[in-house]
Amino acid sequence: MKENFLKNEYLPLIRSLNPNSNQKWGKMNVHQMIEHMAHAFRMGNGRDIYTSILTPDERILKAQAFVISDLPFKENTKNILLPEEPLPVEWEALEESISELEKEVNHFFETWSKNPNGIIRNPFFGDLDYEHWIGLLYKHAWHHLNQFGISQST
Repeated sequence: MKENFLKNEYLPLIRSLNPNSNQKWGKMNVHQMIEHMAHAFRMGNGRDIYTSILTPDERILKAQAFVISDLPFKENTKNILLPEEPLPVEWEALEESISELEKEVNHFFETWSKNPNGIIRNPFFGDLDYEHWIGLLYKHAWHHLNQFGISQST
């Protein structure tokens, strides 16, 4: 279900967003959020490499259990790797940013199809396998869709 959503339903929902939608929380606008999610998939496909784990060792198993749970991220969850103000967009046109996100989503599935038993490090959740990355990206995707008014019952 989560894998199918990310493969087939996520990008159409992204494309359905009004670029001028006001967020329910947080500071990112739609364009910034789309680029933020491209970075999240880039982390999950191994293009962005992290060597450190910021979460204490004794909390990693609990963090990884959260990733595959049905519990959502809380609104306004802080990412200490990001500045207080949203990063400026890399791509001027929104469609370019959506194309970049699509490229990273596709690369994510290509990467894991070539190495289904691999492990890719996340700076917050540690060394994750495919199931954990699917859970994390699914949770992260819905977190930001909800931020702009798309709920899972939509």
